[in-house]
Amino acid sequence: PVFAGVNGSAIENFSCVIYNVSFMNCTWQAGRDAPRDTQYFLYWQNLRYDDARECELYIKDENGRNIGCRFQNVIIGYEEAYFLVNGSSKDSLIQSYGKNIQLYNIEKLMPPSNITVKCDKTKYHCIIQWQRPQISHSDKDKCFKYEINIKYT
Repeated sequence: PVFAGVNGSAIENFSCVIYNVSFMNCTWQAGRDAPRDTQYFLYWQNLRYDDARECELYIKDENGRNIGCRFQNVIIGYEEAYFLVNGSSKDSLIQSYGKNIQLYNIEKLMPPSNITVKCDKTKYHCIIQWQRPQISHSDKDKCFKYEINIKYT
């Protein structure tokens, strides 16, 4: 939802992605009708816990306006998180933007590791083995489906 303030001043196109198990990037665009001096601030809260965290490292555009954020040491489970981006301007009241996100839905998975291939040319078969990628929200192998593409050269 968008809250009270100048229409069109809230951020747009908000999205987040979790990668490399414990890093999270969130990005947005400035509101199309936001005053030039508007600065945005991101807070997020894992709804299981009480403490909200402000952005640790803002990503800035060429004008110094915050348009994204990088977080480290993000720990997620199956719970939902709430994200809030508010803004400030010396001229106007800026609309805040809030969104609930299921964190496990935004995790970009790492590739499998320790891939090995053992082929027996006399029996015309190969055994391919790997370890599932490390993920932040589950230790269950049943969460994964794998696809193997074999190309003969």
